Amino acid sequence: MNEFAALDTAAALAKLDTRMDGLDSQSARSRLASVGPNALSEKKRSLWRQLVSYFWGPIPWMIELAAVLSAVDGDWDSFIVILAMLLINGGIGFWEEKSAGDALDALKGQLALKARVRRDGKWAEIDAADLVPGDIVRLRLGDVTPADVKLLEGDYLSVDQSALTGESLPVTKNMGDIAYSSTLIKEGEMVAVVCATGAQTYFGQTAKLVQTAGAVSHFQKAVLRIGNMLIVCAAALSLLLIGVEIARGMPILQLLSFVLIVVVASIPVALPAVLSVTMALGALALSRMKAIVSRLESIEEIAGVDVLCSDKTGTLTKNQLTLGEPVVFAETGPADVVLCAALASKPEDRDAIDNAIIQGLSDASVLEGYQQTHFTPFDPVHKRTEAAIADGHHQAFRATKGAPQVVFELCALSGEMLDQATKAVNDAAQRGYRTLGVARLDDGQTRWQFLGILPLYDPPRDDSKETIAVARDHGIDVKMVTGDNVAIAREIARQLDMGTNIQPAGRLADAAADDADGPALAARTIEQADGFAEVFPEHKYSIVKSLQDSGHIVAMTGDGVNDAPALKQAEVGIAVSGATDAARSAASLILTAPGLSVIIAAVEEARRIFERMMSYTIYRIAMTLSIMAFVVLVMLLHNRYPLTTIMIILIALLDDIPIMTIAWDNAELSPKPVRWQMDRLLTISAVLGLLALIQSLGLYWLARHWFHIGISETQSMMFLRFIVGGHLLLFVTRTRHPLWRPPYPSWQLSIAIIGTQIVGVCFVAFGWLMPAISWLSIGLIWLYALGWMLVMDWVKLKTYRFLDVYPRSGAHAWMHIKQVIKPISLRRTH
Repeated sequence: MNEFAALDTAAALAKLDTRMDGLDSQSARSRLASVGPNALSEKKRSLWRQLVSYFWGPIPWMIELAAVLSAVDGDWDSFIVILAMLLINGGIGFWEEKSAGDALDALKGQLALKARVRRDGKWAEIDAADLVPGDIVRLRLGDVTPADVKLLEGDYLSVDQSALTGESLPVTKNMGDIAYSSTLIKEGEMVAVVCATGAQTYFGQTAKLVQTAGAVSHFQKAVLRIGNMLIVCAAALSLLLIGVEIARGMPILQLLSFVLIVVVASIPVALPAVLSVTMALGALALSRMKAIVSRLESIEEIAGVDVLCSDKTGTLTKNQLTLGEPVVFAETGPADVVLCAALASKPEDRDAIDNAIIQGLSDASVLEGYQQTHFTPFDPVHKRTEAAIADGHHQAFRATKGAPQVVFELCALSGEMLDQATKAVNDAAQRGYRTLGVARLDDGQTRWQFLGILPLYDPPRDDSKETIAVARDHGIDVKMVTGDNVAIAREIARQLDMGTNIQPAGRLADAAADDADGPALAARTIEQADGFAEVFPEHKYSIVKSLQDSGHIVAMTGDGVNDAPALKQAEVGIAVSGATDAARSAASLILTAPGLSVIIAAVEEARRIFERMMSYTIYRIAMTLSIMAFVVLVMLLHNRYPLTTIMIILIALLDDIPIMTIAWDNAELSPKPVRWQMDRLLTISAVLGLLALIQSLGLYWLARHWFHIGISETQSMMFLRFIVGGHLLLFVTRTRHPLWRPPYPSWQLSIAIIGTQIVGVCFVAFGWLMPAISWLSIGLIWLYALGWMLVMDWVKLKTYRFLDVYPRSGAHAWMHIKQVIKPISLRRTH
């Protein structure tokens, strides 16, 4: 790149064997085949390394140690079954991770950066990965530079290259300078030639400087914390059991092998696979709704959103600007005002305002009589475009269009004309129109001539009003955020039934800085507002931060490079359809279709994903309590194994199969934003786990002391009870409503449960690896489990109702438990 920086334009084009008209398609294809795609190669773990990882780690080590102890003890049946458990768990986990990875790879193609390139003499938009050295590209505000380029035409670019160089301020680039791949264009517009792509770029050679690690979400942290809690509980009960049984004289090898298997059966072995598959399938479902999740972990945050700050243009409105009747102020006609505004536009940029103005010409071919010799694009600071024009008679003049107040000041309007122009803008705003000022500066003149005002109207989308009502029903407060003035925003909000409490963002910022009470007053105003007008990008960030400080989970939409700070600050940054590359890189949800309904659909799906994870967690805790506590209690009280080693292994295997299908289950939609409530979850889990423990102890007591059944047959009965009762418990935990009400289990979950029930019945009916029991006993166990399922469902409903009425009771209960446990722990320590 240093060599290209030293070359002039002609020499650089010659070295790259290209021209200002760009490459032809055949040359581009040939070069792409030669140099490869404009992308960094990803280092992926090989399939065999992925597979081996499932047999290496604390949990696999425990299973492998149990297998070794079984072999040393001569229990070859247990050894074979343990080995089978190890292989099946590893195989399922490997397959699920590979499937999730394939699903996410399929989504990456939808997130590909785009580039405006000149091929075959015409400007077109292509995937940035298809760029090759020698391509002519156009760079403008909001773009991410797609490759290392040499700037050829245009005034300047202001480039943020802090990710590469650490410079805190944007750097100005002029003709002949080099702009590096993956840097952000903050201002300006220029044409450039691609000099290096892919791994040959400066970014490619220093990629390690910009690599970032993904953070673990609150939900994943909570679930992993629960997993650790279960491991600690299992370890504590195991140590208690080992101490007592060794004192009773039980063989150590046999005891250790059994305890290890009990611990493995109690630990959520399937946790990583369930998490990854549920999140990946959820991301795929969202992509079908035209919403792409850039970080899987953000799904939890999407489910908890209670305030949505939505852009007006293109999200609440159609973004189909229509030109109204011009208001003329100079001695000219309306057509001349529209023509001057069209000359201050650039058709190839496909800007919505430019398109509306050009379409407002009675005959667009009139533009062919003029030559645009220079163009200054719109930027948020100057708020206008300007073009140098030469007409067919070689007379030069300049044309501009932009924010009316900016053009008024440029033309030095004053007195009656300023009053008339301001009134015209205000009258248009009252009708929901946005306006542009248009002016002209003839060659040799020093003062701009104000030509008139162009009204533009962007009507609300047909579905916006209904979607806002649905969002409100879901507990989401939708607030409009727009750069338009208060009158326009209030009119659109009125049409959409959003409320008319529209606050000017600048006034809120000033109020917050006035005195000590200013920030608190501004925060209350922001929370109560229906929307915000005259918003600058820095205001968006302040609005998000204020709402977060008030305890809200905020989603913020944006489309420009200057929206990136607000998108990053919000729990859910949403890059709307047509957003710049910079906005998309900062967002956690990227929309590929316009409108608010896409966001609401994404929130609904995220809440369903969250409910699936909650049902799994409650089930896992309850099952662990029932299995571990039952085994330890029976052995301590009766000095007998209530289950054999093989039975516990089979229970763990047959439990994991339905668990894997939770990702496909039909989950109910919560009417309100969902958040992680650990106290509530632990209370429900503990209640259901205690009932499951009572159910198991009750059947064991009936079998041994009421019907006087032998220990071997009782063990087979308890095995079937855990298979049947465990899966029926899954039906109870999957919904907080009565289990016979929709949503009903998915066919995937139903088939998995039916299949494992058939296998479990076959084991006890035909005596596979355990003593056989009669079909009458099997039927009675099923009736017993079904009766308990109804009891547990009733208790579940009562517990949820109690927690709804007394929401802090669960927290207080766990606080008291901690207070009781703490002094006991301290006494044991002393």
